[in-house]
Formats: sequence, C-alpha cells, structure tokens
Amino acid sequence: MTTGETLRALRAECPIPSRLPAHADRVQGWLLGLLPELGLPLDDAALRRLSRGAFARYAGRLYPEATEADLRVLTALFTWFFLVDDACDGPNRLTPEQIRALRNGTLALLHDGTRLRQTGLTGPLRRLLVLAWREPRRRMPARWRQRFADAVARHLDGTWQEAINKEAGRRPGVDEYVELRRSTSAAEVSYPLVEFVSGRPLPDPVYHHPLLRQIARTGNDLLSWYNDLASLERDRTTAGGHNLILALQAELAVSEAEAVERTAEHWREAMRRFVALRAAVPSFGPALDEAVADHLDGIAYAVRGTIDWTFESARYPVSTAPPASGR
Repeated sequence: MTTGETLRALRAECPIPSRLPAHADRVQGWLLGLLPELGLPLDDAALRRLSRGAFARYAGRLYPEATEADLRVLTALFTWFFLVDDACDGPNRLTPEQIRALRNGTLALLHDGTRLRQTGLTGPLRRLLVLAWREPRRRMPARWRQRFADAVARHLDGTWQEAINKEAGRRPGVDEYVELRRSTSAAEVSYPLVEFVSGRPLPDPVYHHPLLRQIARTGNDLLSWYNDLASLERDRTTAGGHNLILALQAELAVSEAEAVERTAEHWREAMRRFVALRAAVPSFGPALDEAVADHLDGIAYAVRGTIDWTFESARYPVSTAPPASGR
C-alpha cells in the first residue's frame, strides 16, 4: 500500500465527524488581502501558494463553531505559525540562535501586548501576531493568556531543539522523536483556542486533569503521525530524520514501506485508545460539563480537521482532488 493509499484508508476509518463553517472561504479571501498590507513580500506566485494552502479552511475545520470575526483571528494565528514553520524548516531556515530570538520576542509580545523587548520578532511577522493576538488578549483572562503563552513557548522550544538536532546531524530515536513531535506539532497551541471560541475558559485543575491531558496527548499523536505520513516525501530530504516513518525505519532497520505500515498501525491503536479515553471522562458538574465537552470536541476536530485539510491543501502531494465540502 502506498503512502497516499494509507492516508486515504486512515481517513475512511476515522470515526470523528468532519465539519467546516460556511464562511471559511470568505475568511481565506480576507487573509489574502491582509497579508500584503502587513508588508509580507508576496508576488503573485506566493499569493497563489498561500491561497492553495487553505489556512482558513484548516482553522475552520478545527473550530467549526467560530463566528466569521473569530475565524479571522484564528486564521491569522494559524498563518503566523505556518509562516514561522516555513522559516524554521525551509531551505534557508533560521539558525537555532535566530529561532531562540524569535521565541523570546514572541513571548514578550504575548505577555506585554504590543511591546517588543527582543529583536527576534520584527517586521511582518510581528505585525501579524499583534493583529491576531489583540482580540484574545482583550477577551480572555490572565490565566488563559498565560496558558496559551506557555503552549507557544513549548512549541518554539521544540522547534529550536529540532533545529539543534539538524545542525548537529543528530537523528532522534523513536521514543525521543514522539515526545519532541508533541511540541513541534503546535497541537497544544490549538487546544486553548477552543476556549477563546466558546468564551468558557476551563479552570486550570480541569484543563490539566490527568485524563484530559492523556486525551489531548493522544489527539496530538494522531494528528502528528498523520501529518508525518503526508509530509514523508518532503521529509526524506529536509527533515533530518524528524518523521515517525524515518525514525522507525532507522531504529528497526526495516524498509520504508514497512515503516509506513507500522506508523498506520500505531495510528489505529492510538485512535482506539482515544475513543476509549473520551468515553471514560467523568462529569465535572453542571457548571463545567459543557465547557469540557467543547474542549474534547476541539481535540477531536484537530485530528479530523488535519486529516481533511491534508487533502485540500497544496502543502501535501495527496491534495489532487478539488476542495472537499463541509462533510
């Protein structure tokens, strides 16, 4: 079975429903008009690539209940993370020192609003994050903002560690890679944004409840491993072994085809565990159960949204069909 066939098979097996708000494509049009205004050096070809990246559809699939205004905020945030990912992982990628400076500048902005204490976040990237962060900062309490900033810090720390590994030519083993991937995927950044959309931030003891954390970690693995399958063609030459298939292939001394199949089986096992864990979540009381359900739905939509977006974004070679509908 080819990698593309494996991706399609796992998509068909996914029990999580697919959703997409009707205004996602309007928000994508808004984004394409916004980015040149922020000073991003985009020619027609770059704008076409951004358009075909379908970042608004990705954000919409993760947050199908978002209003059009909130989906603009989320799409701007998603775009910021994708631009940072491209800067850190492209052919002219940032050095570990530059990534560390970007990380420090980003956290300074998240903590201080529009102030910039470091030089690592400047120009269009800074302006995009200032725009995207304005509404969450205004609406959400300080403890939520700290939780979000902590998740961003973990993500950028993971990105920095991956850059260190690549610079040293060091390929992680499977266990080390799985743990690092939980940071570099940015899934932990996406989870608090469910509370921004719902307007019901969870108390820290509930958000960090061991069972909810286990569900979040499993959801993170599901979307990360699916993405590793989708990006394998590119990662063979650019990832320095930072891909689950490549890590399995090296550690177990198996063929790429077998490593793909083992990754698919890991994914299936994780999905079975995800479903069982979610069914075991207890009641947290009438005042919190709806917010907990929103949080769990958000983790599930991050998995399903990643799957569906993979087939409609030009970032991956499997996206050969026309954009999918909301179902």
